Amino acid sequence: MKISVKQLRAFLAVAHTLNFAQASERLNLSQPALSLAIRGLEEALGGALLTRTTRRVALTPEGEALFPMARQLLADWDNVEEAMRQRFTLQRGKVSVAAMPSFAGNPLPPILRAFRDRYAGINVTVHDVVNEQVLEMVRDGRVEMGIAFEPEPDSGLHFTPLTCDRFVAIVPADSRLATRSKLSWRELLSLDFITLPRPSAVRLLLEESLMKSGRRLEVAFESHQLVTVGRMVASGLGASAVPTLCAGQMTELGAVSLPLSHPVIERRVGVIRASRQPLSAAAQALLDTVRTAFPALWWPASLTGNPRCNKNFTLPYK
Repeated sequence: MKISVKQLRAFLAVAHTLNFAQASERLNLSQPALSLAIRGLEEALGGALLTRTTRRVALTPEGEALFPMARQLLADWDNVEEAMRQRFTLQRGKVSVAAMPSFAGNPLPPILRAFRDRYAGINVTVHDVVNEQVLEMVRDGRVEMGIAFEPEPDSGLHFTPLTCDRFVAIVPADSRLATRSKLSWRELLSLDFITLPRPSAVRLLLEESLMKSGRRLEVAFESHQLVTVGRMVASGLGASAVPTLCAGQMTELGAVSLPLSHPVIERRVGVIRASRQPLSAAAQALLDTVRTAFPALWWPASLTGNPRCNKNFTLPYK
């Protein structure tokens, strides 16, 4: 026979007051119900905890021993109850998210600001890692959610699309191409090309897409960070193609961003999580905040298969 929180509360109320009438009033419980709870606790533990006469109520030695333990147990229970209530009501909590650099360094900070303004008690840990590591961290359970390019259909991951990210050209400000309104890949590759090393998703996507159009990507410089790629372009070392999500950052670094075509290279970006693992309340709130930041480019939930990216794409940075 197990003891209950209700029985422990009944015992503590009587132990504090040594008066059944006062304990009943404190618990908003009838005296017969209070006596029943005490009796059930004594039966579960195997002996008397209280002695009761017409004049007084006293604790037995076993009752004296239980008193501080019961008080600590209920304090711990109340703390657990309150902590969980605060998590479910988003007053407290913690969420870890992994995001590829183009997202982590650009749209994510203002999204986190909006999230923090609404849920000040929730701690957010951001892992700024390459696309492949985002998928790995979600699979391994090291983060609840990730933001990356759409994974393969057989990846075992659930993908919530946010936007279609089209690659744009970045060239030095003093380049002969910087005054153009748009560029083709043939024109862009007339300059030394700078990009991420293999096996980054950006590098592989560029190589595969160009190969399909009969072009080969000749790389002059490599860097593991898109920020460094942008600085190298701004310094006049060559040109590159980067996701539009980080085009604004490239402009801040001193490079010029231009629409890029022939071929157009684009891929959906979204939130990734383990297929059979529900999100915590904090992670779900963060997902909702991220989705709200992309209302114009939101893909309907009914969208199936592998649709082409939004053809009405416009370059958000000038």
